[in-house]
Amino acid sequence: MLTTVSFSSIVLPLVNDKIILNGAIHHHPCRSLSFCGQQFHGHKKERRRVVHADVRSQSGSESLHWRVSNTSNKEDSIRNTLKFHGSIWGDRFLTYEEKEDLAMEKEIVEELKEVVRKELMITYSSESRQQMQLIDEVQRLGVAYHFEDEIEDVLHHIYATYGNDMRVDNHDLQSDSLWFRLLRQQGFNVSSGTFKKYMDANGTFNNESLSNDAQGMLALYEASYMRVEGEQILEDALEFTKTHLPKIANDPYCDSLLRTQIKQALNQPLRKSVQRLQTVRYIPIYQQQPTHNEALLKLAKVDFNVLQSLHKKELSQICKWWKDLDVQTKLPYARDRIIEGYHGLLAVSFEPQHSCSRIFLTKACACILLLDDTYDNYATYEELEIFTKAIQRWSISSLDMLPEYMKLIYQELVNIHQEMEELLEKDGKAYQIHYVKKLMKEFTRSLLLEAKWTKEGYMPPLKEYMSNSLVTSTFPLIIGESCVGRGDNMITEDSFKWIASHPPLVLAASSIIRLMDDIVTHKKEQERNHVASSIECYQNETGASEEEACDYMLKQVEDAWKLINRESLRPTNIPVSLVNIIINLARLAHETYKHNDGITDAGEEAINYVKSLLVYPMII
Repeated sequence: MLTTVSFSSIVLPLVNDKIILNGAIHHHPCRSLSFCGQQFHGHKKERRRVVHADVRSQSGSESLHWRVSNTSNKEDSIRNTLKFHGSIWGDRFLTYEEKEDLAMEKEIVEELKEVVRKELMITYSSESRQQMQLIDEVQRLGVAYHFEDEIEDVLHHIYATYGNDMRVDNHDLQSDSLWFRLLRQQGFNVSSGTFKKYMDANGTFNNESLSNDAQGMLALYEASYMRVEGEQILEDALEFTKTHLPKIANDPYCDSLLRTQIKQALNQPLRKSVQRLQTVRYIPIYQQQPTHNEALLKLAKVDFNVLQSLHKKELSQICKWWKDLDVQTKLPYARDRIIEGYHGLLAVSFEPQHSCSRIFLTKACACILLLDDTYDNYATYEELEIFTKAIQRWSISSLDMLPEYMKLIYQELVNIHQEMEELLEKDGKAYQIHYVKKLMKEFTRSLLLEAKWTKEGYMPPLKEYMSNSLVTSTFPLIIGESCVGRGDNMITEDSFKWIASHPPLVLAASSIIRLMDDIVTHKKEQERNHVASSIECYQNETGASEEEACDYMLKQVEDAWKLINRESLRPTNIPVSLVNIIINLARLAHETYKHNDGITDAGEEAINYVKSLLVYPMII
């Protein structure tokens, strides 16, 4: 059978490992090949280039597509570049006009806050169900940030009253599940043993009374996502509810509002949901509930519009900065995702007191994406070595050593951090920039190692891959950048030292984005000269199929969530605001890579998300 080798656009026939070129037979230049991610090593020391091969069927015959990266001292001038689609937004968010009634809306928010606050702080009684229900609604509607102290007081009172195990005769599955979820979310280590009373004699949830309790099952489903390692009762609860809830969701005789809630929960449970998107989804559901609280509903809507106005103002400022950089012209190989980037980072913090931090974070993350595309999609290895050394020096004097196109990225990285450092210096917090610089240096060193692996055709063991790729996932760096300039005093220098030490909570969130990214992108990335993903590394080590490898990674993602849940429980020395940043970034990873690469391929769903938060106001 005749096989062909394709170098760029040139297709050459290959017979018995020999290339037929201009009628002459040439022996294959290298015996170290990568076939769909599998390594076959030959004379590595003598190798002058790395050849990656994909065997594909074309019209009944096989063709071998080679992707070559030169490892000689003279770098191949051909760059390994993908073309990404441009921004779909144009100048839509470039200008901002403040609403005439914004001041009035802010006054309404203040008035309604007092109404809801009084309802939250009603004298404690033995019947805590109504208070828990109100807290749940306040959180889902996106206004809990106004009542953090009140919510803490109420839940602490409930915990002090009932302890670790809710054993009250007049409570049902729905209220017990709500109790468990709310207190676990707040960091109270309540016992999952409270659900034993809902199991049958065989120790299973599979009984008719529970199957007919749709609201209870939905609440139990949401509670099960607060599980930690070893909580088999919650594993069983999740399996039970995931079996029965889809049947209810597809039952035309079931209440339509409940069916909508179930479908949304099955698609994205609360624990993994971005809060702002959850708010957009829940407001219309809450409005249709006959028992909804009018003051709370109006507060949620007006507050949403006030926040949206602030977010559009911030985005306008960011877009002007981005347009002045002229990235589309100067760095055409890079992804232009400034709108999607800002929208996504609203997951980290959307509250008004974090406005300055949010603007800085968006700029920093835009530069991080430029770095990722430069290392992964454009620069030669020699250029990356020079750039990485320049980052380690972190001095504007290093500009002269860089290729022209790299100067823009480097200068802007230095500029935005220097500007923020000057602002922080007034409050004695300039140390924050020192720590994120260290994280940035670590990030680029790890990116360079990935580039080295790609250049050499090296497929690392999964453990080695993960130790480096958790850094290149960007999360350790973004967690640090997210803490810069926050509008609270909870995050201290010790917090930055903790982040830099790569503790379990940081690594768990990093593994979630890394593995979910790999699952949805590995096929496309392996079509070009790209570092192996966790999928290929696992397959190479174990001989597993692609499906088995993906299933294994999904299991690792779930285990990471259990670790996050465990590390979030009290007592902990980690500031609550820092824990929330990490959890929110893990949620963002789920939203971004749930079905595809939501950063690279901004599809209809991602577009609608942007519009829901930044274009369409709530109708009062």
